[in-house]
Amino acid sequence: MTAWKLVAALAASAAVFSANSNAQAPIPAPQYSYADLADLADAAPVVVDARIRESIRVTGPAAANVPAGKARFYVEADVLSLIRGVGGSPSKINYVTDVMLDTRGRAPKLKKSRVLLLARPVSGQAGSLQLVAPDAQIPWSESVDSRLRAILTELTAPESPPRITEIGGAFHTAGTLPGEGETQIFLSTQRGDPISVIVLRRPGQEPRWAVALGEIVDEAARPPQRDTLLWYRMACSLPARLPAKYLESIDPAQAEIAQADYRIVREGLGRCVRTRGAADQPPVPR
Repeated sequence: MTAWKLVAALAASAAVFSANSNAQAPIPAPQYSYADLADLADAAPVVVDARIRESIRVTGPAAANVPAGKARFYVEADVLSLIRGVGGSPSKINYVTDVMLDTRGRAPKLKKSRVLLLARPVSGQAGSLQLVAPDAQIPWSESVDSRLRAILTELTAPESPPRITEIGGAFHTAGTLPGEGETQIFLSTQRGDPISVIVLRRPGQEPRWAVALGEIVDEAARPPQRDTLLWYRMACSLPARLPAKYLESIDPAQAEIAQADYRIVREGLGRCVRTRGAADQPPVPR
């Protein structure tokens, strides 16, 4: 018996539809940061807008690893639209999701709820999806739908910023005038396309920095705008400090400036805010 059929069988045998459906809480609508949505979208080859037809609460061994304060459901849903995916989608799908209980321990009312699902197909099982994270069923709203579609548009664009794997190198070059100089930082990416960052220092001016998808930062380059995919790739991937191994072979004074310039970049990017719990984080996308 397949894993999905096993879950369905366990749920059906338990015959546990959420007790007293009239007392069920509405499905909660958590707030998602840009990084939350980008984490999920980046890991999801399939994104579906769907309406839940039926839900069965899963108990017993199939729910043994459900975190405290949550409940597991086997869900059947009607597809309203396929937002991302190759080869189309069946009109009806099924999946398993973990949802938050309210303060009284009641399960939410899932039936007829409109949701966004970030998932991957289950091999050999048409219509079965596996969510990329336990909380990758998102209550639909116009705002979340719009933000998610914008992220997916960037992710699937030909010029989409690649995933950053590490800092590939960094150095500082002093200029001819006191206080003049340039720090270059090279970022390695998953698909091999470099990302370059430059910090320029000019006498009597505040340091300026810019980033480009390539080895050369031209005059048109600027820092990435917040809540864009390039900003997300950098703000949510880069370490707090330049690794010491890139500074060991250069003059200590220049290494100190390079580290200070890197701090300027990190401060300019700002914090990568995530509101989802650690247990809800998706796996590293492949």
